[in-house]
Formats: sequence, C-alpha cells, structure tokens
Amino acid sequence: MTEISAALVKELRDRTGAGMMDCKRALQDANGDIELAQKLLRERGMASAAKRAGRETTEGKVGYRIAGDGARGAIVAVGCETEPVSNNEEFLAFAARVLEAVEGGGPGAETELDQERQELSGKLGENIAVAGAARFEAVDGARIDGYAHPPANKLGVLVQVRGGDGDVSRKLAMHIAASPGTRWIGRVDVPEDVVAAEREIYANSDEVQSKPEQAHEKIVEGMLNKRFFAEQVLTEQPWIHDTGKTVGQALADAGAEVLEFERLQLG
Repeated sequence: MTEISAALVKELRDRTGAGMMDCKRALQDANGDIELAQKLLRERGMASAAKRAGRETTEGKVGYRIAGDGARGAIVAVGCETEPVSNNEEFLAFAARVLEAVEGGGPGAETELDQERQELSGKLGENIAVAGAARFEAVDGARIDGYAHPPANKLGVLVQVRGGDGDVSRKLAMHIAASPGTRWIGRVDVPEDVVAAEREIYANSDEVQSKPEQAHEKIVEGMLNKRFFAEQVLTEQPWIHDTGKTVGQALADAGAEVLEFERLQLG
C-alpha cells in the first residue's frame, strides 16, 4: 500500500473540507494521486447524500431579497437536519446562492446547484434540501415586500401589494407569517367544492344536529365564517396589528390591495 504522508492528507483536507480519515482512505484508494482522491471524495459524498435524501429537514433558513425598489422579489427555504448546520458558514453561503439563482432564473433555477447541494450534504453529514422557492415581478405599479421571522429565520413571507405604502406591505407580510392557516387571498378565491365540503361537515356535526332544525342553516353559516373563512382566507382574518379589524378592512383603510403571497416555513 502506498505510504500517505500527513502533509498530503492535510492538503486534500484543505481542498475538500472532508474528515481526516476520509481523506486518508481516499488517498490510499487512489495510490496517493490527490486529484483522483478528490474525485473519489466527491463521488462518495454524493452517494452518501443520496442515502440521506429521505431524512427530514426541519431546520435551515428562509431568506428573501427585494430588488428594484420593490419591483422584484424572491424567497427560498433551504432545509437541513440540525440547528448547528443551519448556522454553518458553508450552509449559509449555499442558501445565499440558491436565493441568487431563484432571483435570477425563477423557481426551478435552484436545480442548477444540485451537485453542489449533494456535495455539501456529504461534507456536512446531513440531508440538505431546497424546501420551497418563489419569485414575484411587480405589476401595475404594485410593490413586493417580505419578512423573515427572527432570530431563527425558519419562516418567511413574500407579498405583492398594490397601493398603500411600505408600512402596510411589511405589516401584511408579518401578519401572514403569524397565520399558518392562510390559503387564499379573498373569499371569491376559495373553490366552490371546498366550501360545499366544509358546509356539509359542519351541517352533519353533533354541534349543529343537536340544535333546532330551523336554526341549522344560520349556525352553519356562522361556523363557516368564524372557523373556516376567518382562518384560511387572508382578507377575512383578524388583523394581528389591530384585532378589531379584519385584514380586508385594514387594507381598505390603507388604500391597498394584496395581489399574491408566498409563505415558506421549515419545521
């Protein structure tokens, strides 16, 4: 077996960041050829990353970027398995490159970094995954804004708002971050079959069936409003900054309208 010097192991480790014993083993398998050993480490790292691919990535970072004075915006969620790795410099640098790729090429552009993702997964020993991505382009004079919830930055929101000012769009992003059930912007956006299914569930519940039949319809409508629309429809929700108003009322007061949103959360 070729004798592998400590200096050669150190050089390979400096190049790749792999563990000392992994570097030594790769150099032995490559008969001291450092270029071949580097290639072997990459291949082994990608293979180990594939084995980890099914493991949950409940930690990581959600980041966003607004450009062109609110004309464009992008948001990504990059997941890992543990909090220490979520704060690792190389992980953070990779997450920043994912955000840059999505900002430039839109969702899907992050696949160009897949080899880098697999190599980083092998190096850090955890599953690394892009859990979500979105990019908005402002239309009709609208503005893009965003919010990432500190200090962990595992939750973030991107919004497009027309009218109002930067204060209301920022507050709206914060509201959506605090409202995990949000699925639709307005009541008209909810598919009719979804509403019909919810109405049937409430109508058949013991809570309704135990009341006089003539009151059923009114009770069901009240349940829909308070338990379904007020939870899952953005403009129907109580405004977290002033719960005496709905989001729709707060936006109307500010002369603003929400056009689209994306909420990403890890864990």
